[in-house]
Amino acid sequence: MIRSFTDHAANERTFLAWIRTAIAVIAFGFVMEKFNLFLVAVAATASPAIAQRIERLAGPFGRYDGLALMLVGIVLILVSTLRFLRTERRIEAPEVQSNGTSRAEILLAGALALLASAFCIYLVVA
Repeated sequence: MIRSFTDHAANERTFLAWIRTAIAVIAFGFVMEKFNLFLVAVAATASPAIAQRIERLAGPFGRYDGLALMLVGIVLILVSTLRFLRTERRIEAPEVQSNGTSRAEILLAGALALLASAFCIYLVVA
C-alpha cells in the first residue's frame, strides 16, 4: 500500500477538478471568440443600421474577451500543476509543514471574476 494514499488521492482529485475548470474556461473563451467572428461576418452582410448595432456588440472588448478567458484557463492549468506538485512533495515530507498562503488562487479567482463582470457590464451597455 502507498503511504498516505488517501492524501495523494485527494490531491489528485483536486488537481483534476482544477483542470476541468480550466478546460471549461478555455472552451468558453473559444466559443466567445468564434461568436465574435460570426457577428463580424453577419455585420458585413446586414443592413447599415443592423450592422452598426452588431459592430457595437462585437466592439474592441468583444474582440479580446474570448482570448482573455483562454489565457486565464492556461494560467489556471499552470498554477494547478505547480500546486499539485508542491502538495505532493509536502505529503511525502517527513516533517509537518504549514499550508502557506493562497495568493495565486485568490488572484486567479479575482481575474476571472473581473473578466466576467466586465463582460456582463459590456453586454448591458452595448
